[in-house]
Amino acid sequence: MAALCSATGRVAVGARWPSPRISSHESAIFVSSSHVLSRRRRAPRARSEHGARGPVWLFDLDNTLHRASHAIFPRINRAMTAYIVERLGLSHDEANRLRTDYTAKYGAVLLGLIKHHAIDPHEFLARVHELPPLVEVLRAERGIARLLAGLPGRKILLTNAPAHYALPIVEALGIRRHFERCVSIEDMADRRAWRAKPDAIMLRRLLAREGLAPHRTWLVEDTRSHLKHLRHFGIKTVWITGHLPARNSLGNAMPRSGRPHYVDIKVQSLRALRVRLATGAGARCAARAARSSNS
Repeated sequence: MAALCSATGRVAVGARWPSPRISSHESAIFVSSSHVLSRRRRAPRARSEHGARGPVWLFDLDNTLHRASHAIFPRINRAMTAYIVERLGLSHDEANRLRTDYTAKYGAVLLGLIKHHAIDPHEFLARVHELPPLVEVLRAERGIARLLAGLPGRKILLTNAPAHYALPIVEALGIRRHFERCVSIEDMADRRAWRAKPDAIMLRRLLAREGLAPHRTWLVEDTRSHLKHLRHFGIKTVWITGHLPARNSLGNAMPRSGRPHYVDIKVQSLRALRVRLATGAGARCAARAARSSNS
């Protein structure tokens, strides 16, 4: 695995972005780092990198682009458990189990709390995603900006985290300019419901809205269940394991061995992915996926 280092923040991490109100036409767009993040729909950007027929990378954020399990996830997990204890009157152990059960069942704790307990989603997202000074807790691959820059094709951030959490991390890592768009959990919602990975409706709409051909689209994730469910759309999958903890918050072992059939490429790091692509492994995988989709 590539060496890990502390990332230095380049923005005021404490600055908070207002919780957005949901619209089916909203999407978060990364513009130049000298501009403000706009959440209004804009005309599609020019496909300058390899044209419209080049690859498109849908990148997860936590434990994919940075090691969230080092310090950020433990902090968020404690905040979620405390919120459930406060709002639902459960014991700490009961709240902890409910948190992990909802994550496994719905892809995000928020969706379970909305469905079964009618909590205020904006209050929840604001309460549990308060970031400490990132220079103290953020860990990522050395040279991550350079690694992303060398990855051909368009790049979109697709995260179950809220925008006010994702943007400071992307800024602090120095990789904001490499993503043309950020799709956060607020942007996955529609008029009918909040959604999160691995929701099929969400991905279908994303592919249509961005004009993405499934056989040229790669989902890069640390979460196997997301890869498993979304692979059915014909997209290709990359499982990154280098940031995964040995055990989850309940002490259960995290699966990291083997390569499931729904994983096209398994690597420990972005650097390893670059090597795979450079040696032709990724190209061969893409060709096989394209043939199978046309058969």
